[in-house]
Amino acid sequence: MNGDDARDGNGNAGKPPEGDLSARLRRLEAQIERKRPPAAPDTSARSRDTGRTPLGQAMTLSTEFVAGVIAGGILGWIADHLLGTKPWGMIVLLLLGCVAGFYNVMRASGFAGQRPSGRGPADPKDGPT
Repeated sequence: MNGDDARDGNGNAGKPPEGDLSARLRRLEAQIERKRPPAAPDTSARSRDTGRTPLGQAMTLSTEFVAGVIAGGILGWIADHLLGTKPWGMIVLLLLGCVAGFYNVMRASGFAGQRPSGRGPADPKDGPT
């Protein structure tokens, strides 16, 4: 038994004063804060707090695709009836509607429609090198 032990002579643990515990707790919190590494900033390209839920984003993307396919189908049907090209107008414009739908999904999700950073259009004043 050394002098640091907070027990009385019978081996029962005594209660240290409340002020001593509070001071030790504040010292411990200060030491933890000094040793804790700073939080790394979020470097993702897309912001995480856009306010859209995953279900809402899925509905938006599916609607973009379906709208492109339906628009291509309707335009193909109209072209077939006006030009008398059954079924080729419908086939061609339905395929173009699928391509437009895929492009709309990629654009809405952020995978297309943006130039890579650092590679802008060539300046016409520069001329050939």
